[in-house]
Amino acid sequence: MERQGSPIGRVAMASLIGTTMEWYDFFLYGTAAALIFNRLFFPSFELLAGTLASFAPVAVGFFARPVGGIFFGHLGDRIGRRSILVPPEERRRATGEPAG
Repeated sequence: MERQGSPIGRVAMASLIGTTMEWYDFFLYGTAAALIFNRLFFPSFELLAGTLASFAPVAVGFFARPVGGIFFGHLGDRIGRRSILVPPEERRRATGEPAG
């Protein structure tokens, strides 16, 4: 029987993969915002204003993530993480409960 690895190792690997994907996403969008989006989406703006406008979603996502983590972490601690992370219709589908 093969060993699956320690729980700490699995958590660390999952965390590494998730963080890598998230920062890669920020990197790709940031590069595209700096080089392409200012002219593509804001052609009537000046170059600096268009660049700043194209970086606005990055700033919103960067600052909203910890706020959402605090909010949903608090709810998850009070109500239960499964109730917060899995919508009710998905839970019913996974467990075979009838819709009601």
